Amino acid sequence: MAAVAALVVWLLVRQGLQVDWPGVWQALRALPVPTLAAAAALAWAGHLVYGCFDLFGRHVVRHRLGAARTMGVTLIAYPFTLNLGSLIGGASVRYRLYSRQGLDVGQIAQVISLSIATNWLGYCVLACALFWAWTPPLPEGWRMGSGQLPWLGTVLACVALGYLALCARRGGHRPLMLRGRRLPLPTWRVALLQLVLSCTHWALMAASVWVLARQQVPYAAALATVLLGAVAGLVSRIPAGLGVLEAVGTAVLAVHLPVSQALAVVLAFRAVYYFAPLAPAALALLATELWWRRHQPTTSSQEKTAPSAFQTSASSY
Repeated sequence: MAAVAALVVWLLVRQGLQVDWPGVWQALRALPVPTLAAAAALAWAGHLVYGCFDLFGRHVVRHRLGAARTMGVTLIAYPFTLNLGSLIGGASVRYRLYSRQGLDVGQIAQVISLSIATNWLGYCVLACALFWAWTPPLPEGWRMGSGQLPWLGTVLACVALGYLALCARRGGHRPLMLRGRRLPLPTWRVALLQLVLSCTHWALMAASVWVLARQQVPYAAALATVLLGAVAGLVSRIPAGLGVLEAVGTAVLAVHLPVSQALAVVLAFRAVYYFAPLAPAALALLATELWWRRHQPTTSSQEKTAPSAFQTSASSY
């Protein structure tokens, strides 16, 4: 894995040296303020929709936290997930916030598992629709050809249908057993709601890219930038897919835009979707830490590091 990461970094550095950075900077400065504001609004809407994902875990696990607190935990953790990786954001921040409010490790792992399922459920469906309806250009050096994408989309759609079928068969009364642990499943109606919200989340992300491109690219290209960038970042294991999203997005968008402008669009998207929400999330996390230390001066046993089983469950986020 270290060798793969090193190879990816080397390729990104090599590509970076070939970029017309003055042209990219000029393209960034040329983005109108209303365009940036609209893209930021769509990005924040995407974060808000993602904040609902843990509500499915709350519904199925039936923990005692209210909906507003559950969404607050998700909205704080999500920017850390985007920028620092799954274990820090998807697991560690959630574990710290949830455990201090009385949830045990098993409940937290179940909530995160259902959030993971929600996130990738919509991805599978949108990827299938995109890959069959439109063939996105792939970055140079990818082992998979564009002609294989429709069949990959079919596989992903089968995964989503399999989840819905499993929820229809066992949801609400027969938990799924994974490595000796119980994972309760929602009913098929709740699973359909998961699908709708997840598709909305990914669609809002793509809409932010599309607006930053000033509608000069097809919406399908913006959606491909988001979907391919997400899976490329996941495979590379580089935190936040730093450089990977830029390489993929530039390859997809450069068919319709100059390379410098395409890269400027992806960099602006990273700024409004990844970086901008991190500051308020960090402030919110700091505020909760200060509040907790004032009202709970003694450290409870629940604040210890989560067991490895919990980390394993969350690492697939």
